[in-house]
Amino acid sequence: MARDLTTIGFDADDTLWQNEQFFRATERRLTELLADHAPDVDVAARLLEAERRNLGLYGFGIKGFTLSMVETAIEVSGGAVPAAVIAEIMAAGREMLAHPIEILPHARETLERLAGHYRLVLVTKGDLFDQERKLNQSGLGDLFEAVEIVSDKSADTYRRVFSRHGDGPARAMMVGNSLKSDVVPAIEAGGWGIHVPHELTWVLEHVEAPLAAPRFRQIDDLGELPALIESLE
Repeated sequence: MARDLTTIGFDADDTLWQNEQFFRATERRLTELLADHAPDVDVAARLLEAERRNLGLYGFGIKGFTLSMVETAIEVSGGAVPAAVIAEIMAAGREMLAHPIEILPHARETLERLAGHYRLVLVTKGDLFDQERKLNQSGLGDLFEAVEIVSDKSADTYRRVFSRHGDGPARAMMVGNSLKSDVVPAIEAGGWGIHVPHELTWVLEHVEAPLAAPRFRQIDDLGELPALIESLE
């Protein structure tokens, strides 16, 4: 079924290394900072509303998240939030941007096993500087033949990426934790979509699994990927 597979794309955040847990921790910190200024407000829900509004303006990543936190603080406090709290929110964003990388289990050994047999391409969305920083710190960069940092992931994105760095989407596979960004559009483009669930996935990335799609598979962790590929061949 997959004997013509030549190219494998990998998502980065929460597929190769931890990411969402830092957003959740900072969200809790925001709630604590605003407890005295908006005691009866669901800060997490208001932050999600701001993020949803701002995605088209700020894109994905920590910088947009930080701006949405500031906007939320101003809104829920009726503009009364002290400058000192805004300063703490900005500091929290800077801490996220400097946080050390935590590689997920089986990521390195799986990439090392597949490198040389397939073209490995990192396909990630978010802020260019931050994604480059995380890739450099991860020590995984040399295992990829190409890196694509994109503003969003769609079927057209995968057609372009896998045509540029491979033999087209029909001979490619995309591996990631997000059904919405990594799996469904890759299948729509004509490739394989392999879902590797993470215990924390941003609510805006939730969609139904394409269970009826012939090129959809799900594995428990990246350590299962080489055996899955062999079974498809």
